[in-house]
Amino acid sequence: MSSDPVRKLDTLSPFEQLRLARQIIEQESRTLLDIAQRLDSQFCRAVDYLHRCRGSVIVCGMGKAGLVGQKIMATLASTGTRSHFLHPAEAVHGDLGRVHPDDVMLILSQSGQTEEIVRILPSLGDLRVPILAVTARANSTLGQAAAVVLELGPLDEACPLGLAPTTSTTAMLALGDALALVTSRMRDFAREDFARSHPAGSLGRRLSKVDHHLRALAQCRVASEEKTVRQTFVDLSVPGRRTGAIMLVDGEGKLSGIFTDSDLARLFEHPREQALDRPIREVMTTRPATVRMGTKMIDAVAAMAQRKISELPVIDAEGRPVGLIDVTDVVGMFPEMDEHGSERPSRPEYRVFREPRAG
Repeated sequence: MSSDPVRKLDTLSPFEQLRLARQIIEQESRTLLDIAQRLDSQFCRAVDYLHRCRGSVIVCGMGKAGLVGQKIMATLASTGTRSHFLHPAEAVHGDLGRVHPDDVMLILSQSGQTEEIVRILPSLGDLRVPILAVTARANSTLGQAAAVVLELGPLDEACPLGLAPTTSTTAMLALGDALALVTSRMRDFAREDFARSHPAGSLGRRLSKVDHHLRALAQCRVASEEKTVRQTFVDLSVPGRRTGAIMLVDGEGKLSGIFTDSDLARLFEHPREQALDRPIREVMTTRPATVRMGTKMIDAVAAMAQRKISELPVIDAEGRPVGLIDVTDVVGMFPEMDEHGSERPSRPEYRVFREPRAG
């Protein structure tokens, strides 16, 4: 009984692994630089189509190009350009119904001859949907059907076999980023716009409004400034975790001051117990720091950091309290900030790697 000899696979030393990795990255980076230098008026025409699109930008690609297309679609959507992804194989089985004449198609295909792509081109032509093609050759089937061709030119894949899409997909991704971000700039897309579509992110939280994070008035301690200190603390009881401050209002219901647990402690630390039976307005902090409804959280947190306070009343346009920002509610929402509300740079972590001892 005989068997084929097992082929012994070559192994790469750490030096060779690093050399090959650097070679791959350098090859792809050279390609990106070359494409950047060759950008011309076709790129500007593509941006114009994206900017003037009244419908959605439909990104389409097959295989690895399709995966890159999905990332480009996500970048477009998060930077102000409404976009969707269309799988070309599903398109010919009904998903072409998603495409509207007001849309713009952004199609990625290195060869420009991808079978699934070629099959949908006649239908797109019937819909008179403009096509922006990202492909290696303008004279390919896709290139000839397109209103604008962003030609990648001949590329050498970084794959050692020259087969797996590597350099080509990197080029498509970079070009897609350029299209999305230049179009975003044309739309005057701002940080506030970005925050609206990223409410769960760090930037989204910082640019969100205090309205969404304050403790509602029903959860806060509010009292008349005419009550005595003793009456105020005896009468006040609110459900849930107590805030460390009492907001005090005048006869019109407007915020006139604030009295904190620290203020109460100071009355006991000094021989001022008689003040407990005097109106709380005599010992409250008048004209406390406040923010209006609609203020961004980043500005509210900056005010708290600058004044070194733990509670920040939120008031309406008439000066009436509507809630309170308590530091214990927001401390975990933001990175460490300085007194101006700017994010402090994180300290780098240094780790020492040692070779395991022999034996």
